[in-house]
Amino acid sequence: MAKQEKNAISPTRSEDYAEWYQQVIKAGDLAETSPVRGCMVIKPWGYAIWENIQRILDGMFKETGHVNAYFPLFIPLSFLQKEAEHVEGFAKECAVVTHHRLKMGPDGKLIPDGPLEEPLVVRPTSETIIGAMFAKWVQSYRDLPLLMNQWANVVRWEMRTRMFLRTTEFLWQEGHTVHADQAEAMEETRRMLDVYAKFAENYMAMPVIRGEKTEGERFPGAVSTFAIEAMMQDRKALQAGTSHFLGQNFAKSSQIKFLDANNQEVYAWTTSWGVSTRLIGGLIMAHSDDDGLVLPPKLSPLHVVIMPVIHDDATKQSVLDYCRKLAGDLKKTQYDGAPIRVDVDARELRGGEKTWGWIKKGVPVRLEVGPRDIASDSVFMGRRDKAPKDRTSMPREAFLAGIPQILDEIQQSLLSRAVEFRRANTVNIDNKQEFYSFFTPQNAQKPEIHGGFAMCHYCPDPAVEEQIRNDLNVTVRCIPIDGDEEPGTCIFTGRPSTKRAVWAKSY
Repeated sequence: MAKQEKNAISPTRSEDYAEWYQQVIKAGDLAETSPVRGCMVIKPWGYAIWENIQRILDGMFKETGHVNAYFPLFIPLSFLQKEAEHVEGFAKECAVVTHHRLKMGPDGKLIPDGPLEEPLVVRPTSETIIGAMFAKWVQSYRDLPLLMNQWANVVRWEMRTRMFLRTTEFLWQEGHTVHADQAEAMEETRRMLDVYAKFAENYMAMPVIRGEKTEGERFPGAVSTFAIEAMMQDRKALQAGTSHFLGQNFAKSSQIKFLDANNQEVYAWTTSWGVSTRLIGGLIMAHSDDDGLVLPPKLSPLHVVIMPVIHDDATKQSVLDYCRKLAGDLKKTQYDGAPIRVDVDARELRGGEKTWGWIKKGVPVRLEVGPRDIASDSVFMGRRDKAPKDRTSMPREAFLAGIPQILDEIQQSLLSRAVEFRRANTVNIDNKQEFYSFFTPQNAQKPEIHGGFAMCHYCPDPAVEEQIRNDLNVTVRCIPIDGDEEPGTCIFTGRPSTKRAVWAKSY
């Protein structure tokens, strides 16, 4: 009887995907829960991933003409009330500040004191407060376009939380722009969607579908919402970024007006767009395995970790010197436009403990270097996109020359795997019965991984979407904007349809 392979993460993905996700975060030392309900502490390894995401996206935003600014965390309640649909969409998620100081109560405990004249909402999103400033800054068509972004935290009072995917407080960026006409604003909306898609595929190695949301899934107050949707390894969808065409709705509520070229006062056209730390959740669920985190090299805090193999004091210094010299040479090598990120792990730990620690943290390349390797001027290499025991010896110079290509191979292998996984779990469905069967688990008590992306002809109808959400916990993710139109019949209403929509269970 063959010996069963042991995994570093328990339970495995197939045994309990939700718990597997939590254990990958724990084993990878990414984050942990905080004393504040629903909030998380992002630990250094997790935050380093966010810093890489932030650095790359910030560069992409600036390449498209955007500048960074910062706006207040607190939003006067009256600002939200100006846009009725917007406030209705966020009302149940708002945290509200009503007092501005504390005093000692009769029982010796601190109690709120000093009621505010107007309650302040802790930023759930910033359209209204930014709109108030834009109304001051935009006076003429010569002031446009106004292209701004801010990196910030937001608070949405979530009842059920999951680290990185849905927490009460999270980090994000939100872009806000003002334009002179509708066409330019829509062009901006689509441009930023493309930026997100490019980042997801080129840096996260995560294929996405670009599409437009239906009315029922639209951002509150927007005219149109576009999103990128990715498939996770439990076949659920993750909305990984959104870009909103706000039309003139927020301009009217915030009085963003300007004199056009004909000296006529007109309302501006605005957009907003954002991604958040849920991208880290996407990375985890798109690539990681039953041994822990798997990181694409372009976003990993380290590209290479060097582990000295020390057997005795006599060889200790020579091994450490060799490893440090190797690390210095690696730092002189470029990958993705920057020096290789490398560390020498000289901690006094057992070799197996050290190796598995880095496997669980997802570092793309692991090197073991001991006296025998030094004698042959070579390194013993393991790659995170391969099995833990799949390691190979390489001459030192060949490794130094080949490391950019090795990292590229890992980056591409992760993308290829994700593309193939999505392809294998995406189906065209042309009748309602097959649709319901596709999304119904065989074990209702403890549902197995099931479903995927169902591509169905659909004529948008909020009542249909509500019924399917109630029946199956499935939502329409988007109407893809790529590809040709395909005449058909909506599988739910029988009405004519021009395109297939993406349906899935989602996060």
